[in-house]
This record gives sequence, structure tokens and C-alpha cells, in this order.
Amino acid sequence: MTRVKRGNVARKHRKKILKLAKGFRGSHSKLFRTANQQVMKALRYAYADRRKRKRDFRRLWITRINAAVRMQGLSYSQFAGQLKKADIQINRKMLAQMAILDPQAFRHVVQVAQSAK
Repeated sequence: MTRVKRGNVARKHRKKILKLAKGFRGSHSKLFRTANQQVMKALRYAYADRRKRKRDFRRLWITRINAAVRMQGLSYSQFAGQLKKADIQINRKMLAQMAILDPQAFRHVVQVAQSAK
């Protein structure tokens, strides 16, 4: 069997991995083998965290809404139930934005939800 040198292919592969590892600390960005391990780990985290980001933002919005609603004398779960009964279909992102940027409008939404018992 003939010998395969793989000069260009191997170099291209190593350069690609080391380029992806730029900014990693110490040998994680300098040595190919450790850089390769860290790049694979980073790509796994990136994949998982793209899904986790949605959960994190939802938690943030709920926390913000809860804080704003508690100033009106309600809990988040009570408010969510009242919104459902009042058939007000505003998503959590918009409610959180309203609570921060337009508290007057948010207060009005809370009052409408409460009055629809």
C-alpha cells in the first residue's frame, strides 16, 4: 500500500481548529490536541445554550412581571389566571416590556384583568 502524507489536509484541519479556539486561555488556544477538545466542548455548550436561552428569557420575563404585579397587590400566578379569564392574549415578553417601559399601561392591563373576574 502506498504512503499517504496528508500535508495540506492535516494542516488545514489544524489551522481551522486553532482558529476556532482563538481567545481560549493558555494551551487551550495554542496546542492542537487540547484546543480540539475545548472546541468540541464549546460547540456542545453552544448548541445546548441556544435552547437554554429561550428558557432563561422566559424566566426573566416572568420575574419582571411578578415584581410589577406584586406592586399591584397580586402574585404572578393570580395575574396569569385573571389574564386567561379576561381573554387577554399578551405574551410574557410584551408584558415584561410594558412593566418596565410603560407602567401606566401595565397598570391598566392589571385592572382590566382584575375586573373580568
